Amino acid sequence: MTVAMRHARLALAALGTVLVVTVLVVLLAPATTAGAVAATSGAVAATSGAANPASIAAFPATALPASATGAASASALPTATSPTVDPDADLVLFWGDGCPNCAAEKEWLATVEQQHPDLEIVEYEVWHDDVNQDLFAQEAERLGFAAGSVPTTIIGDRVWIGWTDQIEQDMAGAIATVESGGTPMPGVFGTEGAGTCSQDAGACSAEAPQTVIDVPLIGEVTVSADSLLMSTIVIGFVDGINPCSLWVLSVLLAIVLRSNSRRRVLAIGTTFLVITAAMYGLYMAAFYSALAVVGMMGWIQIAVAVIAGVFGVVSVKDYFAFGKGVSFTIRKEDKPGIYRRMREAAGKERLLPALGATIALAVGVSLLETPCTAGFPVLWTGMLHANGVGPAETAGLFLAYMIPFLLDELIIFGIAVATMRATKLQDKHGELLKLFAGVTMLVLAVVMLIDPTLMESPVMALGLFAAAFVLAAAVHVVASRVRSRSRPADALAASGSDRE
Repeated sequence: MTVAMRHARLALAALGTVLVVTVLVVLLAPATTAGAVAATSGAVAATSGAANPASIAAFPATALPASATGAASASALPTATSPTVDPDADLVLFWGDGCPNCAAEKEWLATVEQQHPDLEIVEYEVWHDDVNQDLFAQEAERLGFAAGSVPTTIIGDRVWIGWTDQIEQDMAGAIATVESGGTPMPGVFGTEGAGTCSQDAGACSAEAPQTVIDVPLIGEVTVSADSLLMSTIVIGFVDGINPCSLWVLSVLLAIVLRSNSRRRVLAIGTTFLVITAAMYGLYMAAFYSALAVVGMMGWIQIAVAVIAGVFGVVSVKDYFAFGKGVSFTIRKEDKPGIYRRMREAAGKERLLPALGATIALAVGVSLLETPCTAGFPVLWTGMLHANGVGPAETAGLFLAYMIPFLLDELIIFGIAVATMRATKLQDKHGELLKLFAGVTMLVLAVVMLIDPTLMESPVMALGLFAAAFVLAAAVHVVASRVRSRSRPADALAASGSDRE
């Protein structure tokens, strides 16, 4: 087999990887209908100005009258001559007379209407009105949810089932988007049994289960159990197995270990990890803030998916041709300078100057390896915005991201401190890590295009990640066999040319 033929087969394998990723996500996406998507964990509601009064936390015992939303609201009781929802409505609420959670939302909407007088709100009572029940069923069929739980709220093609703190925040963000002339991202958020009311029992369910994460300097942050927590943990872990950062850490430890001082290794290694983690946090904050400024419009979602897709394709390419052509790795010409700074940092006799040099080294390396590490932060922050996650919960999810992100580096660091020996990352290891990261990024890019809310389901998220890992492993096995078969032919061709 000639070198050209081998390269052609490897190129076809890379192209096949991209095609299989796309087909995989398209096939898996319908498995979770919009009604099964878990309740969203919040939205960027801080800018909406539609904060909920503290009194709304306690649901009133009786429902408010139909006129509670103010004179500007449209009629809540359409007749048989109006079989469709008011086309001029910006917000549609399906509620039940006697539903406490509905009354709480209606009270909140009255406050919203005072703050946004141009917002057209239409309410339909569905427990005691057959015509409104038909309208409810029509909207459910159109948007893909089950018409059985109240309150159910619709803005454009975005649906909220139930009334919880997270839904309130997300809805406030969507209202702010409408007021600014934008269109909220479509999707169904919430499920029956989480903040909904039953007509037969006359009782309302509690909010969805939640997880509390203790964030340093911020305090406890509540994260919905059905949020992006599972996706965040897995993305953080995959992002952490980054050949660029692992290479830098392993080389730095190898140089510092020559001092034969465990205390010095511990101090310099810890400083390096803390500074690089802080720099990564700044990247995350910058991406998140940029998306918050421009708003999560449809074109932003496409742009994030395209950027992630480019990073994914290049990472898969690096598996087949590491460092050749376009490559998001630390350039070979930059490595001598990094070596020099490492030796300077490790060679200082006094510890404090060594730590200062390590800080400068960590900042410089973080800037150099930005192309190698930027793909997942862009994708993750874009996914948070697409799913309406607010700043407070983002802080908790960021902590959940960084723990698995640093796990592999902490393991390498711990082994070096305990054994006083360094583990060196070889090129073949870096190539394999690039393959797994690239395939995972391609899967997430396709999800970003099709339906970002798929990642809110822990089962769906784990299924997509597992499929990505299996696909990457299959590509590695096939490519390894192709390479092993081509080596004897290449060796034979080389010996023949030598004889000539």
